[in-house]
Amino acid sequence: MDRLLSFLIPAQASNLAPGVDRLFYSLIALCGGVALLVAIVSVFFCIRYRSGSKVSRAGGNPNSFPWEIAWTVLPLFIFIGVFYRAAKVYFQMSRPPTDAEAVYVVAKQWMWKVQHLDGRREINELHIPVGRTVKLVMTSQDVIHDFFVPAFRTKHDVLPGRYTTVWFRPTQPGRYHLFCSQYCGLDHATMGGWVYVMSSEEHSRWLAGVNPPESLAAQGEHAFQQFGCSGCHSLSSKIPAPALEGIYDKPVPLADGTVV
Repeated sequence: MDRLLSFLIPAQASNLAPGVDRLFYSLIALCGGVALLVAIVSVFFCIRYRSGSKVSRAGGNPNSFPWEIAWTVLPLFIFIGVFYRAAKVYFQMSRPPTDAEAVYVVAKQWMWKVQHLDGRREINELHIPVGRTVKLVMTSQDVIHDFFVPAFRTKHDVLPGRYTTVWFRPTQPGRYHLFCSQYCGLDHATMGGWVYVMSSEEHSRWLAGVNPPESLAAQGEHAFQQFGCSGCHSLSSKIPAPALEGIYDKPVPLADGTVV
């Protein structure tokens, strides 16, 4: 029974999970309450006005304007409240904190390729310490995929030709399923993996046991030199081209007055 419940209702293992669950359960309660009310009224009318019952079947009260106002305004306020709560959860999930640690993810048929800032790479696995805010910068190599970790209540499309981001802060150590929830081809069902949330000590031991290649910054610097970009786009260049040092993720003014 416990395994069935854990499958149907995964543990709340991230800071985002409680807010998502509160919204989800409130919608279930609202829809269930309305359905129950409709069922009760329907059964009551079926019994009271059944064939042969001795009740008045005269025309109803023509002055129904107050009722019409009530069943229009009340649902309106309920839906506005639901929209406000859902928008609050959505904006929280779509705005990564500035101190989030970036992890780069490439989806392809049919695997997840993960690379950390220090150069460490993983396939269908992600090792992160508990309590640390992580921002995934994701793109697809072929078709649309979807990064989904039920225990984190995190689900986001991964698109070819553009970058999307999703963030979370794990709150419980453990091993959590990673799925692709967007049908992406023949072996879509096998495109999964695991997110390992570790204590600081366990994560340190994992880092010590993995020999990292060059960091992403070092790889980028070599590519910058290899393709001759540094000949023009560096502070020491005598060619009047824009310098590229220190502009990543910063606003840059252009000659026409716009900012990118």
